[in-house]
Amino acid sequence: MNPRLASLHPYPFERLRRLISGIQPPANLSPIALWIGEPRHTPPPFLIDALTSALGTLGQYPAALGLPELRLAAAQWLERRFELPAACVDPQTMLLPVSGTREALFSFVQATIDPVDRPLVMMPNPFYQIYEGAALLAGAEPYYLDTLAGNRYLPDLHAVPPAAWQRCQLLFLCTPANPTGAVMSLEYLTEALEIADRYGFVIAADECYADIYLDEASPPPSLLQAARAAGRSHFERCVVFHSLSKRSSVPGLRSGFVAGDPAILQQYLLYRTYHGAAVGTHVQMASTTAWSDDAHAAANRSLYREKFALVVPVLEPVLDVTTPEGAFYLWPHVGDDDERFVRELYARQNVLVLPGSYLARENGGRNPGRGRVRISLVASVSDCVAAAHRMRDLMEHS
Repeated sequence: MNPRLASLHPYPFERLRRLISGIQPPANLSPIALWIGEPRHTPPPFLIDALTSALGTLGQYPAALGLPELRLAAAQWLERRFELPAACVDPQTMLLPVSGTREALFSFVQATIDPVDRPLVMMPNPFYQIYEGAALLAGAEPYYLDTLAGNRYLPDLHAVPPAAWQRCQLLFLCTPANPTGAVMSLEYLTEALEIADRYGFVIAADECYADIYLDEASPPPSLLQAARAAGRSHFERCVVFHSLSKRSSVPGLRSGFVAGDPAILQQYLLYRTYHGAAVGTHVQMASTTAWSDDAHAAANRSLYREKFALVVPVLEPVLDVTTPEGAFYLWPHVGDDDERFVRELYARQNVLVLPGSYLARENGGRNPGRGRVRISLVASVSDCVAAAHRMRDLMEHS
């Protein structure tokens, strides 16, 4: 077996299952699951109709390059959503469909990293665990950039020493961020690009929460916007990842795309040709309709906005909680022992959230997730509000 498998950490959800093993929550309280970022809003009916209408294509092998109409729809969505010039995203060379961002983030690292010279893959801390696992299995060393309240939950690029930048081959950014909801400005993204030029690495921007944000008048920007503003007509050194899982509430569809530097994507396509992860034709056809429609994404976003407006005031008297700029998580501080909080909340209130320490790594003597929990507001509005009242009850009677 690959010896690098031994370097992988237990996945957070497996750790959570062990944490609550043997606990019997109150049977008189309905379970409310807020531990996983799995959207449970009703998918748009037109997408379901498009998917079922395309089932006749199940007898075809899909091509790794994807359907031209899907690539065009996704490229045009990027241009609409991020105010890019028309036709600046070439659907033939700058975009590839993928089986959701999880698969793409992992495989992209395998295709990108040259393991010869002790490479670093830099990532925010806490982080989406695929960044780390992909780096380790590619033969790279993860380098953690703590995201703390003091730096607005953004990785401090100035704190990285030049020797580390010199070893960096790939920098992961996540905006809006999981789990903090922090949004990176165009100025921040531009600075990251300047550092990438100086030291010669690629930036992989995980933007799968880009269509979930609080302020309708100020949507989160994209790395592609920063690249274009900096005169990079071919988005040099830039790759972005997008998915329908969050935007359209269809995590089971496993549909997304990668876009950016055509020179990088040409090599990534070669990898994917052998990787064998082409998106099914029926999924591609349904996805084309989803990327072509913005109204359902706006309706989806308004549901999350309603949840924050109802949940945060319930929790504010007992928890250090703030509404994030984007994504659908709360990231409150719950005391010194986040595992204990999670166990007690489950044991006494039948509400399950995720310990923040499970999403981060010890770095410089601290784990930036310790003492926090990730609350995923993915359940119905009524369940999210009920869960907030149960958390408040736990805090008031502890």
